[in-house]
Amino acid sequence: MNLHYQIQGQGQTVVLIHGLFGSADNLGILARSLKDTCQVISVDLRNHGRSPHSEHFTYQAMAQDVLDVLNQLDIENFTVIGHSMGGKVAMTMAALAAERIKSLIVLDMAPVAYHVHRHENVFAGLQAVNNQTVTSRKDAEHYLALHVEEAGVRQFLLKSLYKADEGFRWRFHVEALIANYSTIMGWETISPFTGPTLFIKGQNSEYIQPEHREAIMGQFPNAKAHMVANTGHWLHAEKPETVNRIILNFLQGLKN
Repeated sequence: MNLHYQIQGQGQTVVLIHGLFGSADNLGILARSLKDTCQVISVDLRNHGRSPHSEHFTYQAMAQDVLDVLNQLDIENFTVIGHSMGGKVAMTMAALAAERIKSLIVLDMAPVAYHVHRHENVFAGLQAVNNQTVTSRKDAEHYLALHVEEAGVRQFLLKSLYKADEGFRWRFHVEALIANYSTIMGWETISPFTGPTLFIKGQNSEYIQPEHREAIMGQFPNAKAHMVANTGHWLHAEKPETVNRIILNFLQGLKN
Protein backbone atom coordinates (compact mmCIF):
# COMPACT_ATOMS: atom_id res chain seq x y z
CA MET A 1 0.00 0.00 0.00
CA ASN A 2 1.99 2.99 -1.26
CA LEU A 3 0.19 5.98 0.20
CA HIS A 4 0.12 9.30 -1.58
CA TYR A 5 1.74 11.98 0.56
CA GLN A 6 3.27 15.44 0.38
CA ILE A 7 6.19 16.99 2.25
CA GLN A 8 6.61 20.63 3.21
CA GLY A 9 9.25 22.46 5.23
CA GLN A 10 12.30 21.27 7.15
CA GLY A 11 13.05 20.37 10.75
CA GLN A 12 11.57 17.83 13.13
CA THR A 13 9.00 15.62 11.39
CA VAL A 14 5.28 16.12 12.00
CA VAL A 15 2.81 13.73 10.36
CA LEU A 16 -0.72 15.00 9.64
CA ILE A 17 -3.56 12.49 9.26
CA HIS A 18 -7.00 13.48 7.99
CA GLY A 19 -10.38 12.06 8.97
CA LEU A 20 -13.15 10.11 7.25
CA PHE A 21 -13.98 11.33 3.70
CA GLY A 22 -10.92 13.60 3.81
CA SER A 23 -7.53 13.90 2.19
CA ALA A 24 -4.10 15.35 2.89
CA ASP A 25 -5.36 18.82 1.96
CA ASN A 26 -7.83 18.91 4.88
CA LEU A 27 -5.14 19.92 7.36
CA GLY A 28 -3.49 22.31 4.91
CA ILE A 29 -3.87 25.38 7.13
CA LEU A 30 -2.12 23.54 9.94
CA ALA A 31 0.60 22.33 7.56
CA ARG A 32 1.29 25.89 6.43
CA SER A 33 1.58 26.97 10.06
CA LEU A 34 4.02 24.18 10.93
CA LYS A 35 6.22 24.09 7.83
CA ASP A 36 8.24 27.14 8.89
CA THR A 37 9.80 25.14 11.74
CA CYS A 38 9.02 21.49 10.92
CA GLN A 39 9.10 18.96 8.13
CA VAL A 40 5.40 18.27 7.60
CA ILE A 41 4.24 15.05 5.97
CA SER A 42 0.55 15.01 5.00
CA VAL A 43 -0.83 11.63 3.93
CA ASP A 44 -3.88 10.35 2.09
CA LEU A 45 -5.06 7.29 4.01
CA ARG A 46 -5.97 4.15 2.06
CA ASN A 47 -9.36 4.47 0.31
CA HIS A 48 -9.00 8.28 0.40
CA GLY A 49 -7.49 10.98 -1.77
CA ARG A 50 -4.93 9.72 -4.28
CA SER A 51 -3.97 6.64 -2.28
CA PRO A 52 -4.84 3.11 -3.43
CA HIS A 53 -8.12 1.40 -2.62
CA SER A 54 -8.51 -1.77 -0.58
CA GLU A 55 -11.34 -3.82 0.89
CA HIS A 56 -9.16 -4.29 4.00
CA PHE A 57 -9.74 -1.26 6.21
CA THR A 58 -8.63 -1.49 9.84
CA TYR A 59 -6.82 0.92 12.14
CA GLN A 60 -3.88 -1.46 12.35
CA ALA A 61 -3.60 -1.49 8.55
CA MET A 62 -3.96 2.29 8.23
CA ALA A 63 -1.41 2.94 10.97
CA GLN A 64 1.06 0.55 9.36
CA ASP A 65 0.55 2.29 6.00
CA VAL A 66 1.70 5.57 7.54
CA LEU A 67 4.63 3.91 9.29
CA ASP A 68 5.63 2.39 5.95
CA VAL A 69 5.84 5.89 4.46
CA LEU A 70 8.08 7.01 7.31
CA ASN A 71 10.23 3.90 6.94
CA GLN A 72 10.65 4.58 3.21
CA LEU A 73 11.77 8.11 4.05
CA ASP A 74 14.18 6.85 6.76
CA ILE A 75 12.43 8.91 9.45
CA GLU A 76 12.90 7.36 12.88
CA ASN A 77 11.22 9.83 15.27
CA PHE A 78 8.24 12.06 14.68
CA THR A 79 5.20 13.82 16.09
CA VAL A 80 1.83 12.64 14.80
CA ILE A 81 -1.34 14.73 14.60
CA GLY A 82 -4.68 13.22 13.60
CA HIS A 83 -8.21 14.54 13.28
CA SER A 84 -11.30 12.39 13.90
CA MET A 85 -10.74 8.97 12.25
CA GLY A 86 -7.17 10.15 11.65
CA GLY A 87 -6.90 10.62 15.39
CA LYS A 88 -7.63 6.93 15.88
CA VAL A 89 -5.01 6.09 13.24
CA ALA A 90 -2.53 8.27 15.13
CA MET A 91 -3.39 6.59 18.43
CA THR A 92 -2.95 3.17 16.83
CA MET A 93 0.50 4.26 15.61
CA ALA A 94 1.31 4.97 19.26
CA ALA A 95 0.49 1.32 19.98
CA LEU A 96 2.58 0.01 17.08
CA ALA A 97 5.61 2.28 17.39
CA ALA A 98 5.54 4.00 20.78
CA GLU A 99 9.33 4.38 20.97
CA ARG A 100 9.38 6.38 17.71
CA ILE A 101 6.68 8.91 18.57
CA LYS A 102 7.96 12.09 20.20
CA SER A 103 4.47 13.40 20.85
CA LEU A 104 0.87 12.71 19.89
CA ILE A 105 -1.89 15.26 19.20
CA VAL A 106 -5.50 14.13 18.69
CA LEU A 107 -8.11 16.52 17.31
CA ASP A 108 -11.63 15.82 18.60
CA MET A 109 -11.60 12.06 18.94
CA ALA A 110 -11.55 9.72 21.94
CA PRO A 111 -10.03 6.21 22.14
CA VAL A 112 -13.46 4.59 22.46
CA ALA A 113 -16.02 2.80 20.32
CA TYR A 114 -18.95 4.96 19.21
CA HIS A 115 -22.37 3.36 18.82
CA VAL A 116 -24.20 6.10 16.94
CA HIS A 117 -24.35 5.94 13.13
CA ARG A 118 -23.43 9.51 12.24
CA HIS A 119 -23.03 9.26 8.49
CA GLU A 120 -26.07 7.51 7.02
CA ASN A 121 -27.11 10.60 5.07
CA VAL A 122 -23.59 11.13 3.76
CA PHE A 123 -23.31 7.56 2.51
CA ALA A 124 -26.74 7.86 0.88
CA GLY A 125 -25.62 11.04 -0.89
CA LEU A 126 -22.34 9.50 -2.06
CA GLN A 127 -24.16 6.47 -3.44
CA ALA A 128 -26.73 8.71 -5.14
CA VAL A 129 -23.90 10.38 -7.06
CA ASN A 130 -22.34 6.99 -7.90
CA ASN A 131 -25.66 5.73 -9.24
CA GLN A 132 -25.97 8.57 -11.75
CA THR A 133 -23.99 9.67 -14.79
CA VAL A 134 -22.66 12.91 -13.35
CA THR A 135 -21.23 15.35 -15.89
CA SER A 136 -20.57 18.36 -13.66
CA ARG A 137 -19.89 19.28 -10.06
CA LYS A 138 -23.26 21.05 -10.05
CA ASP A 139 -24.94 17.73 -10.90
CA ALA A 140 -23.06 16.01 -8.09
CA GLU A 141 -24.10 18.63 -5.57
CA HIS A 142 -27.72 18.28 -6.69
CA TYR A 143 -27.76 14.56 -5.91
CA LEU A 144 -25.83 15.09 -2.67
CA ALA A 145 -28.31 17.74 -1.55
CA LEU A 146 -31.13 15.19 -1.68
CA HIS A 147 -29.52 13.58 1.37
CA VAL A 148 -27.01 16.05 2.86
CA GLU A 149 -28.66 19.29 3.97
CA GLU A 150 -25.58 21.13 5.25
CA ALA A 151 -23.94 23.13 2.45
CA GLY A 152 -20.59 23.08 4.25
CA VAL A 153 -20.60 19.27 4.42
CA ARG A 154 -21.46 19.06 0.71
CA GLN A 155 -18.58 21.37 -0.18
CA PHE A 156 -16.21 19.32 1.96
CA LEU A 157 -17.26 16.11 0.22
CA LEU A 158 -17.04 17.67 -3.23
CA LYS A 159 -13.33 18.34 -2.66
CA SER A 160 -12.89 14.60 -3.26
CA LEU A 161 -14.78 14.58 -6.57
CA TYR A 162 -12.68 14.27 -9.72
CA LYS A 163 -13.31 14.02 -13.46
CA ALA A 164 -12.83 10.53 -14.86
CA ASP A 165 -13.37 9.22 -18.39
CA GLU A 166 -16.92 8.15 -17.57
CA GLY A 167 -17.84 11.35 -15.69
CA PHE A 168 -17.19 12.60 -12.18
CA ARG A 169 -16.26 10.08 -9.49
CA TRP A 170 -15.32 10.03 -5.81
CA ARG A 171 -11.68 9.61 -4.87
CA PHE A 172 -12.59 7.67 -1.76
CA HIS A 173 -13.74 4.06 -1.96
CA VAL A 174 -17.37 4.50 -0.98
CA GLU A 175 -18.34 0.82 -0.81
CA ALA A 176 -15.32 -0.14 1.30
CA LEU A 177 -16.07 2.67 3.75
CA ILE A 178 -19.67 1.51 4.06
CA ALA A 179 -18.63 -2.13 4.52
CA ASN A 180 -16.13 -1.20 7.22
CA TYR A 181 -18.14 1.47 9.01
CA SER A 182 -18.40 -0.52 12.25
CA THR A 183 -14.60 -0.75 12.29
CA ILE A 184 -14.28 2.99 11.67
CA MET A 185 -16.56 3.78 14.62
CA GLY A 186 -15.08 1.03 16.78
CA TRP A 187 -11.93 0.84 18.87
CA GLU A 188 -9.74 -1.81 20.48
CA THR A 189 -8.13 -0.64 23.72
CA ILE A 190 -4.35 -0.23 23.39
CA SER A 191 -1.52 -0.58 25.88
CA PRO A 192 -0.71 2.72 27.61
CA PHE A 193 1.30 5.21 25.58
CA THR A 194 3.30 7.26 28.07
CA GLY A 195 4.65 9.91 25.70
CA PRO A 196 3.45 13.52 25.66
CA THR A 197 -0.13 13.58 24.39
CA LEU A 198 -2.61 16.38 23.75
CA PHE A 199 -6.33 15.99 23.09
CA ILE A 200 -8.00 19.06 21.59
CA LYS A 201 -11.79 19.13 21.80
CA GLY A 202 -14.32 21.32 20.02
CA GLN A 203 -16.62 22.66 22.75
CA ASN A 204 -19.81 21.87 20.83
CA SER A 205 -18.67 18.47 19.56
CA GLU A 206 -19.98 15.20 21.00
CA TYR A 207 -16.91 13.11 20.20
CA ILE A 208 -15.08 13.70 23.50
CA GLN A 209 -17.30 13.53 26.57
CA PRO A 210 -16.59 13.58 30.33
CA GLU A 211 -17.34 9.84 30.50
CA HIS A 212 -14.42 9.23 28.11
CA ARG A 213 -11.87 10.57 30.59
CA GLU A 214 -11.18 7.14 32.13
CA ALA A 215 -10.55 5.56 28.72
CA ILE A 216 -8.28 8.43 27.70
CA MET A 217 -6.19 8.41 30.86
CA GLY A 218 -6.02 4.63 30.94
CA GLN A 219 -4.48 4.50 27.47
CA PHE A 220 -2.68 7.88 27.50
CA PRO A 221 -1.69 8.51 31.14
CA ASN A 222 0.33 11.66 30.32
CA ALA A 223 -2.43 13.25 28.27
CA LYS A 224 -3.35 16.89 28.52
CA ALA A 225 -6.59 18.36 27.22
CA HIS A 226 -7.55 21.66 25.66
CA MET A 227 -11.03 22.83 24.68
CA VAL A 228 -11.62 25.28 21.83
CA ALA A 229 -14.65 27.44 22.62
CA ASN A 230 -17.61 27.73 20.27
CA THR A 231 -16.43 25.10 17.80
CA GLY A 232 -17.70 21.74 16.64
CA HIS A 233 -15.98 18.65 15.28
CA TRP A 234 -14.24 20.66 12.53
CA LEU A 235 -12.45 22.86 15.05
CA HIS A 236 -9.31 23.25 12.90
CA ALA A 237 -11.43 24.65 10.06
CA GLU A 238 -13.68 26.79 12.27
CA LYS A 239 -10.90 28.36 14.36
CA PRO A 240 -7.62 27.56 12.59
CA GLU A 241 -5.56 30.29 14.25
CA THR A 242 -6.59 29.13 17.72
CA VAL A 243 -5.94 25.46 16.99
CA ASN A 244 -2.61 26.23 15.32
CA ARG A 245 -1.52 28.29 18.33
CA ILE A 246 -2.46 25.51 20.78
CA ILE A 247 -0.47 22.98 18.77
CA LEU A 248 2.56 25.23 18.33
CA ASN A 249 2.58 26.08 22.04
CA PHE A 250 2.39 22.40 22.96
CA LEU A 251 5.25 21.47 20.64
CA GLN A 252 7.34 24.42 21.82
CA GLY A 253 6.74 23.44 25.44
CA LEU A 254 8.24 20.03 24.76
CA LYS A 255 11.50 21.66 23.68
CA ASN A 256 11.83 23.75 26.85
